[in-house]
Amino acid sequence: MELMDATRLLANRCRRRNFLLGAGFLTGLTIASQWHPVLANSRFSGYPFSLGVASGDPLPDGVVIWTRLAPNPLSGGGMPLVNVPVRWQVALDENMRQVVRRGTVLATPELGHSVHVDVRGLDPDRWYWYQFQAGREVSPIGRTRTAPAFYGSISQLNFAFVSCQDWQNGYYTAYRHLAEEDLDLVVHLGDYIYEYGPQPGGPRQHNSPEIITLTDYRDRHALYKTDPNLQAAHAAFPWIVTWDDHEVDNNYANLIPEDNQTQEAFRKRRANAYQAYYEHMPLRRFSLPNGPDMLLYRRFTFGNLAEFNLLDTRQYRTNQPCDDGLKPRCPEAFDTNATMTGSEQEQWLRKGLDQSRSRWNVIAQQTMLAEYNFNGSPGSGVFNLDQWDGYVAERNRLLSFLNQRQPSNPVVITGDIHSSWVHDLKLDFNNPNSPTVGTEFVGTSITSDFPTQFIAPVQASLPNNPHTKFFDGAFRGYVRCNLTPQRWQTDYRVVSSIIDLNASIKTLASFVVQNGQPGAHLS
Repeated sequence: MELMDATRLLANRCRRRNFLLGAGFLTGLTIASQWHPVLANSRFSGYPFSLGVASGDPLPDGVVIWTRLAPNPLSGGGMPLVNVPVRWQVALDENMRQVVRRGTVLATPELGHSVHVDVRGLDPDRWYWYQFQAGREVSPIGRTRTAPAFYGSISQLNFAFVSCQDWQNGYYTAYRHLAEEDLDLVVHLGDYIYEYGPQPGGPRQHNSPEIITLTDYRDRHALYKTDPNLQAAHAAFPWIVTWDDHEVDNNYANLIPEDNQTQEAFRKRRANAYQAYYEHMPLRRFSLPNGPDMLLYRRFTFGNLAEFNLLDTRQYRTNQPCDDGLKPRCPEAFDTNATMTGSEQEQWLRKGLDQSRSRWNVIAQQTMLAEYNFNGSPGSGVFNLDQWDGYVAERNRLLSFLNQRQPSNPVVITGDIHSSWVHDLKLDFNNPNSPTVGTEFVGTSITSDFPTQFIAPVQASLPNNPHTKFFDGAFRGYVRCNLTPQRWQTDYRVVSSIIDLNASIKTLASFVVQNGQPGAHLS
C-alpha cells in the first residue's frame, strides 16, 4: 500500500535509516512480547481507558488512532506483564453503527500497553469516529478526520496550534474551549509535559520529583492525560505533534543536558523520555524510538491548499552558544557550523519547500525564528540564545532560500515563549527596507507562565524591532487559523484566567496574510 504523504515525502535517507531502526526495534519487541502470555478475558483493577483516546497524523486514506490501557495511571499504569488484545473499530457515525474498519491489536508491556493503530482504506476529507474495547471495557468514542486527496482542490482549512501546558501553573480551560471550535486538526508544537518536581504555589502539583526513569516519564504523561479538557480536545480532532525541550529536560541540546548529568546518563534519560513520548502520542510506527533516537520531523499535505513541515529543533541541534541565556551575542552565535535542525533535516526542509505545490507552506517548529533584540536601547543587542537568534547562520540560509526560491506563501508557526507575537520575516532584520520573505505567528501557552515583570521591557523594546507587528505576554490560550486560497487569518484566542475552571474565551487580536503578499496585517 502506498505510504502516502507523511512517509512518501520524507527524504530517502531518513526513510531508509528509520526503517532499519524501526525494524530492529519491532524485531526486539516481537521477541520480548513472546515471553508474555496473552490475557484474552481481561479483567482490570480499574477502568483501563483512564487516559482517553486520541488520533493523529492524518493522511488522505488513513489516520492513527491511539489509546493506552492504564487502570492505575499514576503508578506505572497498573497493568500486569501480559499482552492484552484490544479490539478497535472505525465508523461513519458517532453512534458507531456504520462500522467501516475493525481489527484487534496487542497491547504489550514493552510499550506500556499503549495502542497505535494505523487505520488505512478510508476516504479522504471526511469525519470518522472510533472506539476501543479490552475485555468487557469500552473506551470513549473519539472523532477524527482524514486529509483531503493529494493536491485536490479544497476551499478552506481550519486548524489550531498549541504549546506549553505546564500542569502546575494552571487548568486546561483553554482546551475545553478548543474542543468546541470548528477545526479540521490541531498542531502541538511542544512542551506537552514538564519534567520538574513539585513546585508549591500553583493550583495543582506534579506527582513526583524531577523525572528521570521510564516509569517516571510514563507517570508524568499519564498525569497530564488525566485532564478531562485535554482528553476532550484529543477526542474531538486529529492532532499532529512535535516536541520541544521539556518532554526531556529544559533547554537540552542533542545529548547535552541542562542538568549536571554525564552524557551516558543523559543518553539513558533521553531514551526513556522518547519512549514515553511515543507511547502517549498518536504517531506512526516509523517514529518508534531506537534508544535515544526518534524520527519526528515529517510532512503532511492538505489538498492543494496547505503543506505542513513539522520540525524537530532539539534532537539534532548543537549546543546553545555563549553559555545560553538572554545576553549579547558572542561570535559562536554566528558559527556557520552551528545548527538548530542538523544538516539532514535542513536539506529535507528545503527540498520539501522547493517541491511543494501547495498554496500555503507551513513550517511548524518550536522557538522564535525572527530576530528579536530585547534591549530597549538602540545600538546594542540582547538576544535569547536558545532561539534562532543563537543560530544566525542557519537562519540566514533559510531566509535566503525563501527569498531566492520563493515557495508559495511560507508561514512559520511557533511555540515555546509563552506569549503571543507576529513577525514579518525579513531577509535582513537590520534593514527595515529589506524584503519580507515570510510571516511568523508565535502562539502563547496553554498554561505555562510568561513572567509579568518581562512584559514592560519587551514592550519598551518593540520600536527597535520594526518587523514585530504584535506582542502580548498577559494572556494564555491557543491560536486558531483559517486558510483559503486567497487569505490566511490568524486569531489569538485567550482565556480570562488559567486558575478559573469556568474561564471565558475571547479573540485578543486577528491578523491576515494575503496570498502572494508576505507579512501580516491587523484584521
